Amino acid sequence: MEEFKVKYKVLNKNIAVKLDDKFSLTDTLLCGQCFRWYELSDERFAGVVSGKYVEVSYDGDFLIFYNVSENFFKGCLAEYFDLYTSYSDIQKDLLGRHPFLDQAIKNAPGIRILNQDSFETMISFIISQNNNIKRISSIVKRLCENFGTRSDDGSYAFPTIEQLASLQKKDFDILKCGFRVPYIMDAVRKVYMGKIDLCEMQKLPLDDARSILMTVRGIGPKVAECVLLYGMHRLEAFPMDVWMKKAMSEFFPDLSPKDFGPYAGVAQQYIFHYVRNG
Repeated sequence: MEEFKVKYKVLNKNIAVKLDDKFSLTDTLLCGQCFRWYELSDERFAGVVSGKYVEVSYDGDFLIFYNVSENFFKGCLAEYFDLYTSYSDIQKDLLGRHPFLDQAIKNAPGIRILNQDSFETMISFIISQNNNIKRISSIVKRLCENFGTRSDDGSYAFPTIEQLASLQKKDFDILKCGFRVPYIMDAVRKVYMGKIDLCEMQKLPLDDARSILMTVRGIGPKVAECVLLYGMHRLEAFPMDVWMKKAMSEFFPDLSPKDFGPYAGVAQQYIFHYVRNG
């Protein structure tokens, strides 16, 4: 699938993007793949990307980023929101593979897979274990405000590997994340010491990358797949939580994730959203 050129224009300090694909900020930002966004109003959200506060809205015609520079949009936000990828082409690949998947795509065609930072995603999904989205977001917020760097706009960047590597177990008490602290510390230590190279992992076969991630204490198959899909944009990764295990058993009993092809992770997102919302 070829990448297509993003069509945008600069309006005062805002960037207005014209999309050829259907797009939903709500379905994309509140689906459980990220934890630093909150809704300001209908289809207008605020969050932090690369340490900068961002407000974005979508009115069905234009995706609008407020008070951002053109350089920041082109160098960061366009990739973060995966605007270079044609989701119409992905849907063409997925449609016809299974009737239930067809229904799921038609139910929420505006979902996209974000291009998030791999380290941030790994730590966030370690925190996500046996947790709900609201509480995960609160813990991640405390993590950033206590250990991340404060920007001029008042937002906090996600802590760097170096910032977290210097902490002791007691320092994490303020996060109130319980049994997950040793898991976070093990992940940080392995990345800091070079035992895990997150950049190199993006080039490895999926099975090899998954196995390396699972050497971190507390990272099992589901969290590993989430890191691969949401933090490394490995669109063939297929996270299996309780919802997806039930969906696969009930609606796809004769299929495995590999049967969904190179965009299995996108298929998973459509299915997950569909079954979670009834």
